[in-house]
Amino acid sequence: LNDDVRNALCFSLESFGNQAQNTGQYGLAASCFEEALEHQPGNAVYWYNLGNAQRELGKIDSALNSFTQSIKFNPNDADTHNNLGNVQRELDKLDKAIISYERALQLNPNLHHALAHLVHQKQHVCDWAGLGSESLDSQITEIRRLVREEPKAQISPFAFLALPGATTVEQKQCASNWANNQFGHMVNAASENSAPASRLDTDLQSMSNKSKPKEKISIGYLSADFRLHPLAFLITELIEKHDRAQFKIVAYSYGAVDNTSTRKRLVKAFDQFNDTRHLNDTQAAEKIRQDDIDILVDLTGFTQTSRTGIVALKPAPISINWLGYAGSMGELKSKSLFDYIFVDKVIAPNPSDFSEQLLYLPCYQPNDSQRPICKSTTKIDNNLPADAFVFCCFNQTFKITAEVFACWMRILQQAPNSVLWLLDCNTWAKNNLQTAAKNAGIASNRIVFAPRIPIAEHLARHVHADLFLDTLPYNAHTTASDALFMDVPVLTCMGETMASRVAASLLTRAGLPEQISNTLQEYQQKAVFFAQQPEKLSELNIAQKKSALFDANQFARDVEQQYLNTWAKLEISAKLP
Repeated sequence: LNDDVRNALCFSLESFGNQAQNTGQYGLAASCFEEALEHQPGNAVYWYNLGNAQRELGKIDSALNSFTQSIKFNPNDADTHNNLGNVQRELDKLDKAIISYERALQLNPNLHHALAHLVHQKQHVCDWAGLGSESLDSQITEIRRLVREEPKAQISPFAFLALPGATTVEQKQCASNWANNQFGHMVNAASENSAPASRLDTDLQSMSNKSKPKEKISIGYLSADFRLHPLAFLITELIEKHDRAQFKIVAYSYGAVDNTSTRKRLVKAFDQFNDTRHLNDTQAAEKIRQDDIDILVDLTGFTQTSRTGIVALKPAPISINWLGYAGSMGELKSKSLFDYIFVDKVIAPNPSDFSEQLLYLPCYQPNDSQRPICKSTTKIDNNLPADAFVFCCFNQTFKITAEVFACWMRILQQAPNSVLWLLDCNTWAKNNLQTAAKNAGIASNRIVFAPRIPIAEHLARHVHADLFLDTLPYNAHTTASDALFMDVPVLTCMGETMASRVAASLLTRAGLPEQISNTLQEYQQKAVFFAQQPEKLSELNIAQKKSALFDANQFARDVEQQYLNTWAKLEISAKLP
């Protein structure tokens, strides 16, 4: 091919590739950019676009190579450094990801999503001082300012939940900013193209013409995490216990297929299980419409691999936000992105903190009473002193803040015959936490790290813990339920945001309000008290009190009553003139 023909061909391939990428046809997009690179192997843009398509396809190692090649041919593109950081993060190369994000910000200080990624990864590695000239505190302050003052800034709502000092108002604003930046075009396109009536409009018209109520209400559960994931240990038994006489229960799964027993149990639990990974958002929404789903419950929210765009297309007359994202999903074009959110009185004391209408349950978080447990090992097997009081926290390290860790160190100082047992999430966090403990005057052997192991083994080792110390502002959620399931007392400090009140919700439902603190000083005092008088822990009677927390039958009835209430409300509105 001569140069003119080659350039024309590459231009066409790029156009087709971009169109395929924009419509979710990532395999076709990757093929277009691969073919273009056969003719122009030094084209940084093609390598960049190929990396984006490969990442969407889950080919993370290939995406890493593509972004590296793009940087080789154009080392000064900030977006490529940011996206390289994203795949490095997903490959657990957190140190390299941090360097990539910092390089992206050096090239473009206004690449706000790179700043959000950088701060979140610093939290993961517990680098509270910061690697560059700016401290972590100043970067957090800047992110909060961006959320308040620059709505076009792409700040991840999930990462924002873990920022110390962030308020409920800011969290809702962050979610709304993200929703409009990500899905605003969907609303605009529907308006411009005079799209057909939404499923809600169609159903209202249909209901108004019916004299009999629906025989069964169809509930669709949407998630990326129907697999070996914390969500499964919350939701599975609820799905199994749903009343099939009144409800049809359908899954829409767009996450990885891990072929574990956990996944197989979930698939069996649903009346219908749909793997929608191969569908783009528009196609998935159309599938939900065709299946005549009445209430769509999104269990992922703004967490990793989120596909909230499906909900934004309004494929069901009622949408509910639940579990995956501990906060409001915000507003899209001045209207709530979701119709409802499941909450309880503890986690949602102020309805104004939410864009959604609130559906109250006795407790926000469901729990599976059939968690797998294997035979326990000994304290020695877990590198724990045989006669020490064991504080534990098995939360991910991004939830551990400098303020909370300093509180833990004061607790250890006042309880000399104690150790702190933490989850070994990554090498960098382990090193930074050991250094922070040393600087606080705590011997390194008093910080014990628990390696990641299969869930049955992890639950079994809880028997060696005396007291679970919670984090703030992002509480233990599933990890708190794990501890209570294994009869380990949980001590929490309740904050103002939803994410900081979940453990308090669980403890309230379990009849253990004395384990809830309102300040870190009170939290510290209670922890020291129990370490000095461990016999008081046995008086809590966790094994007896937790029953309501793990009653899946009752939880199913409570959830179903809210489904019936919201559907009845919709039917009534359909009959109004």
